[in-house]
Amino acid sequence: HTAILEDIDYRNSRGLDKGLIQSLASCQWVKEHLNVLITGPTGVGKTWLACALAHKACREGYTAQYVRLTRLLRELTIAKGDGQYAKLLTNLAKVDVLILDDWGLMKLSAENRRDLLEVLEDRHGRRSTIATSQLPIEEWHGVIGDATLADAILDRLVHNAYKINLRGESMRKQQTKLTGTETSE
Repeated sequence: HTAILEDIDYRNSRGLDKGLIQSLASCQWVKEHLNVLITGPTGVGKTWLACALAHKACREGYTAQYVRLTRLLRELTIAKGDGQYAKLLTNLAKVDVLILDDWGLMKLSAENRRDLLEVLEDRHGRRSTIATSQLPIEEWHGVIGDATLADAILDRLVHNAYKINLRGESMRKQQTKLTGTETSE
C-alpha cells in the first residue's frame, strides 16, 4: 500500500488515538524493538496503517517487509523442501519491521505453529513486528491451537506491543460510489 502517516484522516471515528500515532511516528518503538498489534473489522484501515508505520520507519532508515501471514507460512513450508528454510528465517530476522498481515484468518497447523514460533523467537527483543487481525487479541490463543505453543508465540508478540483497536464500517464501503441499475416495469 502507498500509505503515509501524514495522510491519516482522524475525522472518521475509527478509534484512532492521534497521540499514540504521533508517538509511533517517532519510530522509538522500532529502536526499542517493540511490536504493534492492529485489530478491527474488515476495511477499517488496519493494513494501511501498518504500511504507513513501516513506511515511516523506512524514511527513518530502517528496513521493512510486508507479508500476509498465510503466504509466509506457505513460503516457510516450501523453503523446507528446497533447502532455503534457514536462509528465509535469517532474512526475516534481519528486517527491522516485519508486517504480518491478516493474522488469524485460519487455524494454524502444528507445522505452522512451530514455524511462527521460530520467526518470532528470532525477532523477539531484536526487531519489531506489526500484526494485523480482524480478531480481538483475546481470540488469538484459540486460533493458534496448541496451548503451549500459543503461550510461547503470544508471549513474544503481545506483551511488548502497542495495541490499536480500530472500529467502524469499512472505509472501502464509504469510498465506493456504486451506481444502482434502474429497473423498468
